[in-house]
Amino acid sequence: MVTGGFDGAIFDVDGVLVDSPHQRAWKDALRELMEGDWADIREHTTWSEDAFTPQVYQRVISGKPRTAGALAALEHFQIPDAQARTQTYAARKQAFIVRLIEARQFTAYPDALRFVMAVRDLGIPAAAASSSKNADRFLKHIHLDTFAHQEGLIYDFVHPGLTLLDFFDADLSGRDLARGKPDPEIFLTAAAELKAAPEHCFVVEDAVSGIRAAKAGKMAALGVARADDQQLLTAAHADLVVTTLDEVDVRGLASHQLRTTR
Repeated sequence: MVTGGFDGAIFDVDGVLVDSPHQRAWKDALRELMEGDWADIREHTTWSEDAFTPQVYQRVISGKPRTAGALAALEHFQIPDAQARTQTYAARKQAFIVRLIEARQFTAYPDALRFVMAVRDLGIPAAAASSSKNADRFLKHIHLDTFAHQEGLIYDFVHPGLTLLDFFDADLSGRDLARGKPDPEIFLTAAAELKAAPEHCFVVEDAVSGIRAAKAGKMAALGVARADDQQLLTAAHADLVVTTLDEVDVRGLASHQLRTTR
């Protein structure tokens, strides 16, 4: 039902809600392979540890399903037989990320937690929609009740033990879908589960592939440039790009607008 404002909010996880160690895991896994099992092909590639920059991660890997991200990275560094090596790289990265999560080597972005709670306070249903099968591992360890208490935030929906995983009305994270971002399938499925028309949803993303997926699904796209990549997100046609979600004027969401407080 159209209320005049947005009827659904859809959030990516890595880089939007959580400062996750995914980039570190991808980088360290490839370094281990290139210095070990794949050392014999190293001189035939463009790979170096310094060449695996945050910008490369954002542009090439971020937002894609694990296998697609692995292949994209190998092709970017011109690694021979990239297709045949993809599963090995993806599995090595997964081993790294699981160890980092178990060691709690991640944090939630405070601005994101403030934003998701302010969105819920407007009565807008929310969904998590990450391509990562590890997203729920992060979400279940983020305690909104503790954060709200620390921040002095009082909302009726906050109860003891509330985690970010419990918070969402729908959770698409890591679901096996036919197509990954930049295809809009994950966001369209999220909108359907929120019972909201796509054109009345907004998506919060930090990756170019996610912004493209949102726009392909006819949704409003809010880009969070946490990696000095404002221009990349703008070029992908985000409707609004901010460096922190504290910049978003939450009141505008009630009138179907993405705007800043400035």
